[in-house]
Parts: sequence; C-alpha cells; structure tokens
Amino acid sequence: MELAFIPSPSRGVLYLGPIPLRGYAFCIIIGVFVAVWLGNKRWIARGGRSGTVADIAVWAVPFGLIGGRLYHVITDYQLYFSEGRDWVDAFKVWEGGLGIWGAIAFGAVGAWIGARRRGVPMPAYADAVAPGIALAQAIGRWGNWFNQELYGKPTDLPWAVEITSTADGRLPGTYHPTFLYESLWCIGVALLVIWADRRFRLGHGRAFALYVAAYCAGRFWIEYMRVDDAHHILGLRLNNWTALFVFLLAVLYIVLSARMRPGREAVVEPGAESAGGDAGPEGEKDAKEDAGTASADTASDATDTAGTEEAPGKTGVPKAAEAPEDTDDAAADAKDEKDAGGVKNGADSAKKG
Repeated sequence: MELAFIPSPSRGVLYLGPIPLRGYAFCIIIGVFVAVWLGNKRWIARGGRSGTVADIAVWAVPFGLIGGRLYHVITDYQLYFSEGRDWVDAFKVWEGGLGIWGAIAFGAVGAWIGARRRGVPMPAYADAVAPGIALAQAIGRWGNWFNQELYGKPTDLPWAVEITSTADGRLPGTYHPTFLYESLWCIGVALLVIWADRRFRLGHGRAFALYVAAYCAGRFWIEYMRVDDAHHILGLRLNNWTALFVFLLAVLYIVLSARMRPGREAVVEPGAESAGGDAGPEGEKDAKEDAGTASADTASDATDTAGTEEAPGKTGVPKAAEAPEDTDDAAADAKDEKDAGGVKNGADSAKKG
C-alpha cells in the first residue's frame, strides 16, 4: 500500500509570459495584503482612520524585508561567504531566507517612523496589526513549501511532505512538514490574540506582546523538528535560544505594562473623531458621552429660560425684578392723587370763605 503524503511542487516559479512569478514571493505578498486588511479593520474599530495602517505599512514592510534578510544572512553566513559560495546569492531574496526575528525587529523600526509621521501611538498600532502579522506568517510559510526547504525529520506519517529536490545533500523522501506546523500554529496565535483582545481589552502594546510570546512558544518546539543546518549553543539551535529569550521579554512586558498602564488607549489617532464616520466603538462611546453632556446643557438652558419670562413691552426682564418697580410707581401715583385732592379741597374752601 502506497503511503499518503503532501506532494511538493516540481518547481517554485511560474512564468506569465516573460514575467516570472515565484511562489515564495507570491506567498509573502499575499501575507502582507492580509495583514494590512485585518490591521485596518482593527484600527478603525479602535477609533482610528481608514488608510492609516497601509500608510505606516509602507515604512514597515521594506524595513521588515531588509531586517529579515540580514538576520538570515548573518546567522547562516556560511551559505554565502564560505569557500565555493557566491556572496551575490545573499541578495537573492526570492530564493528563500527571511528570519522572522530580524523582520519583526526592523519592521518595528519602520513602523515607528511611520507612526511618528502620522502622529499615532506605536503601541496602539502594534496591537491592531498583531493578528494580521501572525496570519501573514502563516501564509508566508507556504513559500517554504514551494522552495522545498525548512522541513523536519524523516517520517512516514500520512501528512508528511515529499521532498524531491534537496539543496543540503539529503536524500529525497518524505519529511515532517514543519512549514505546515508553523503555519497552523500562527493561525492559532492570530485567533488567540483576537479573542484575548476582545475579552480583556488589551492595550498599550500588550496584544502585540501576547502575539510574540505565543509565537515563540510554538517556534521553540517546531525548531526541534527541523534538520536544516544551524548554529548550536549548548546543544540548542540558535533559534531556540532566540525564541526563549524573546518569549521571556514579551511576558515581562505584559506583566509590567498591565501594572503601569492598565486599560486601553482612549484615543489612538488624534482628530479621527472629526474625520466623519471612521470612529469605532470607542469613538461612538465618546460621542454618546458628548451627546449626554450637550443634552444636560440644553436642559439647564431651558430651565433658566423658563424663569425669565418676557413681559409685554419689555425683553428678557424677569417678573421678580419688575415687581418692586411696579409697586413703587403705584405708590407714587396714589400720593399724587392725594396731593391733588388736597389742593382742590383748599380751593373750594377759599371760594366759600
């Protein structure tokens, strides 16, 4: 009985006429679009403007690609600078080789530059795009399938991946599809961050830190299954140590941030409330509070107006203020009439006399 397995493509590039379409690059491009799309939806839900995520991604993505390539070339320098190797291959990104650690680190620098230019807080932006980055990694890992690289130990499991062309001298056969394991793990990380963010209203970079910690936890055990050449320190692959170190930093950040800055940012993009329709649930909450304040002010004005009733011929004069004046006039008229009556009586008496 023939064993089932996941077949690998016979080649990692397709040609649309004279234009080569490489599977590895195609997966990365799709991943970027998914990350920006989901990040934009989450940013708007937090009260930001549509398009801000894409504008900042223009800075983050190139920085991320450069950082990912640098990390790969530095940690696997023997593939490009050892005897018999061509250093020009270090620039051939389409052939594979992007280190996620360098991509996230340099991508964060690019995002920081873009965030400062837009005047938005970097932690809030990172929280919005965190699940999208995880999904981008899940899609990007299938680029390794196109290149037949980064597979695990030999296995005869039904979901093993068939490797027909090896660049590391290993025999063709069926191996653990570590690219598939990591892809599925990243999907789980994205769902975890989305759930936790809704449940606990994570803010100030804690959603992003949760993504980092969860990814590192999965990368640690997946790294054990890989058989590609790597540097080892104290019996562990370099990426194992990196995952452990970054995991501890992410957990420490979550704990300290929750104590120092609890809750979530009230405003993620200044001026978004007046942009017209881009405010999310938090913006709607603020709008309701403003409406309540306006209603209270209107009620107060109505009360004041009710106590200031206009008298005929006079505008805006309170009745209470008019009463003393009317009383004084009446008393003066009565006195004048009395005096006039006295004069009249004196005249009549004089005539009679």
